Amino acid sequence: MARITAAGEEAVLQAVRTLKRGGLVIFPTETVYGIGADIRQPEAIKTIFAIKGRNFSQPLLIHCGNKSQLRMMVKEVPEWAEPLIDRFLPGPLALIFFRSEVVPDIVTASRETVGIRVVANGIFASICESLGAPLAGTSANKSGEPGTNDFAKIAPEVIGQVDLAINAGRSGSGRASTILDLTVEPPRIIRKGEIGKKEIERVLGAVVIDNDTPP
Repeated sequence: MARITAAGEEAVLQAVRTLKRGGLVIFPTETVYGIGADIRQPEAIKTIFAIKGRNFSQPLLIHCGNKSQLRMMVKEVPEWAEPLIDRFLPGPLALIFFRSEVVPDIVTASRETVGIRVVANGIFASICESLGAPLAGTSANKSGEPGTNDFAKIAPEVIGQVDLAINAGRSGSGRASTILDLTVEPPRIIRKGEIGKKEIERVLGAVVIDNDTPP
């Protein structure tokens, strides 16, 4: 059964200790609660799939505490993408890049691309900075069920299978991050979310929305 702790400095310390030893943590973000493992712990990352009931063919997102961690996870950041990063990160926008060699195959479903975001939440940023690494993760819910920004609404069976859960009450907008693929031309929105197409186009120019993009 997970230890539940209130958001604060002690929660950061507990989370870092838990992640370093290969544990899983439920954490607040600016969108919905997430569940994650240290990016350097492939066995812990596997457990996320089991808890979620998630197929291994579905990649996870990398959640970073700062932009420097993002840059470590990708092969390169195209110069034309820099204004997008400056405008929206940290924030509810996940960007797909070609991955660097440090990203485990299990995170990307062995693909050469990886989705990454820099989370705009102080508790989460402190965890990643103290850990010295980002987290591989996803929303803290069973696959096929909606994520939540309310700790009280996280399924007990999900909380019961992690090592630590940080309770920040109602945290975030409750809407998922937008996912934008920068490895195709023109860039493609593959999940609609908090940041809209028009906002992105004001910075980047024309983008398209994938026909299969969920609302």
